[in-house]
Amino acid sequence: MTGKRKLRRSFSDDQERLCLGSHLSVSGGSWKAVREAQELGLRSLQIFTKNASRWIQRPIEQKEVHRFREEMEKWGPHPVTSHDSYLINLASPKEELFQKSIDGFSDEIERAELLGLDFLVMHPGAHVGSGVDVAIERIAAGMTECFRRVPHVKTRILLENTAGGGSTMGRSFEELRDLLDAIDTPERTGTCLDTCHMFAAGYELRTESGYQQTMKNLDRTVGARRVFALHLNDSKGDLGSHLDRHMHIGDGLIGRIGFEYIINDDRFGGIPKMLETPKENDMDRKNLALLKRLGKKKVASK
Repeated sequence: MTGKRKLRRSFSDDQERLCLGSHLSVSGGSWKAVREAQELGLRSLQIFTKNASRWIQRPIEQKEVHRFREEMEKWGPHPVTSHDSYLINLASPKEELFQKSIDGFSDEIERAELLGLDFLVMHPGAHVGSGVDVAIERIAAGMTECFRRVPHVKTRILLENTAGGGSTMGRSFEELRDLLDAIDTPERTGTCLDTCHMFAAGYELRTESGYQQTMKNLDRTVGARRVFALHLNDSKGDLGSHLDRHMHIGDGLIGRIGFEYIINDDRFGGIPKMLETPKENDMDRKNLALLKRLGKKKVASK
């Protein structure tokens, strides 16, 4: 749990059980994303707190913090997540990039804590040839230093699974488990599972038997209780392709049935489930409407 709010299994209706959301733009101010979340009827939200393709960004001004918190009061006690910069690589064997990544990720934590966010999702990084074991030690050392620099107030750091392309870390549940064990700060960490990444990494989601085997693997390794958020994205690449290309719900190779399994899985009841699909033709509303329909199938069958 983070802060004083229960974010897991504390829902009182179907909307809270689904806890659907999306990654929204903060152009013009982070508070505008919260306002858009209200307009879309979201129950969770993900944002960037700075430009994801730049190392240096202006500090968050106090007036922006105040405006953000005002909009949060209007919206309600819904979980909000930030995503770290794509430049950060705590697995890097290059000392200069490693130190730069520590500085950058420490800044990400500070910004998330300042806004009072529940979670900060991070890509574990890529070992670029140094090997998995070395990378795990490197990431753990980097995270430990970041935690030393930034005291824990509320924000929990979530390691995101990857599609497994190149030398990216977090391609398997076992790697996520080993990373969490090495970091060894359970009160500040957890995981965020991306459906596209899972499928592209080789985890079957489209059949009942395949889905149950995937969840059995999850329970055996990371443990579902350590999953604090989901990214709901269909996949352009096929099972085990390692292709990280997001598609709209039902338009990719996971398909509607896979998301019906996920959205109705009690393991994930009440945790944020956020879209990271392309922003085009009002597709957030269409994807969310489809997910709600899939989520109602379980209720209707009772």
